[in-house]
Parts: sequence; structure tokens; C-alpha cells
Amino acid sequence: MTERIRTPALAPPPIRPAVPRDDDPTAFLEAHYRHVWQTRMHDMPFVNAALGVEAVGFARYEGDWLGVVITPWFLNLVLVYGGGQLWGDIPAGERRYLNLPCGTMQFLADDDPDIGPYQYCPLIAPVTNLADMAQARVVAADALKTVFGLPAAEPAPDLPPVAEGKPAVSRRGFFRRLAGKRN
Repeated sequence: MTERIRTPALAPPPIRPAVPRDDDPTAFLEAHYRHVWQTRMHDMPFVNAALGVEAVGFARYEGDWLGVVITPWFLNLVLVYGGGQLWGDIPAGERRYLNLPCGTMQFLADDDPDIGPYQYCPLIAPVTNLADMAQARVVAADALKTVFGLPAAEPAPDLPPVAEGKPAVSRRGFFRRLAGKRN
């Protein structure tokens, strides 16, 4: 008679604890995602070849690093462990909710073999509707201002005015649209 070994059906995935990053992760993240772009993503049908890879606005918030990563396939708010209060180790694929100045946001955990554990909040994916890097940078900067509760910048003079009878979009409305939600 064969003996069955019982294993838990829903064993939680292992958690690799994050190592705090003391230095700004901008260059590290850009190098990583440029490599991914050149080696694995450049032929994918959903990428926007008008975009490159750039990490925007990474700054310490509650001791951890928060900023936006732009790639030809996504625009994500990214949290990197810096030894602070915001981070919490969770298994890759799990979600957690962070209270930020703009409100509560959902982050997904990931653990890349090259960059280690990180968490991200998808802002736009795919990014096929972004015309170029200039527009992607504006969206990233606006998202960061919204996340940190900073005043919105004045619209650039070359942008068309808001149509008559159509209310201007609030920062909250802008961020809801980035998140794919309608009022």
C-alpha cells in the first residue's frame, strides 16, 4: 500500500524579506527595466515604442522610497523598501493597502530575482494611449502630486482650455481615471 504524504493545499508562498535600500533606487530601477525592455519586451504587441524607461520622482516617504516607473508597457507607482514605516513584507502576488496623503491605495507585491522584493500600484497599463515620453512624464508628475497631496501645477499655456460647460478635472478625478475608475 502506498502511503500518501499530506501537504497543506493552500500553503502560503514564501516571503523573501526585503533588504533596505539606503540610496535612491532611480538608476537601479532604470537599468533593470531597460534590460527587460531590450531582452524580453521589445517585440510584444502591447508595448508603446514611443516610450522609453524612466524612474520619476523617487523620494523618501516615511523612510521608504516611492516614485513612478515609466516603461513602454506600464506606468506604475513603485514602493521600494528603505528601512522605513511604509513597507511591509508580504508574499509576491499578494495585495496590501497603504494610507497615503491622497487616500488608501492598493499595492501588489512582487519579487524579481534581479531587483528583489518591491510593491507597485498600477497606474496605466498598457500605455498605448501615451503619445511620447513628454506626456508620460507629465502623467507621472501629476500622479505623484496627487499621491502626495501637493497642489496641481498650472496648465501649460499650449494646452487647450477646458470645454465650455465641462468642469475641470480635480486631482482626485484625475487619479481615479489613472486607476481606470469612473466617477
